[in-house]
Amino acid sequence: MPISESVADELSILIRYNLDTNHQGIKVHSSADARVVEATKRLHQKGLITQEDGGYLTDLGIEAAKHADALLCILSSN
Repeated sequence: MPISESVADELSILIRYNLDTNHQGIKVHSSADARVVEATKRLHQKGLITQEDGGYLTDLGIEAAKHADALLCILSSN
């Protein structure tokens, strides 16, 4: 199954979160690239982040970000 551009954008947002702490979120400004703004809104609608413009990861978001991080590590290794 090919990865759509929208899913790739959402993964790109998820891997920006610091998984070492639950007390650090992100803020996506309205002046950011439209794809980033829309991906962030979709992650909020899916219940993975707390705010439409970023915020913190939810419990589900933490799990998704951990999986995304693990996949990125696997694919980036030799």
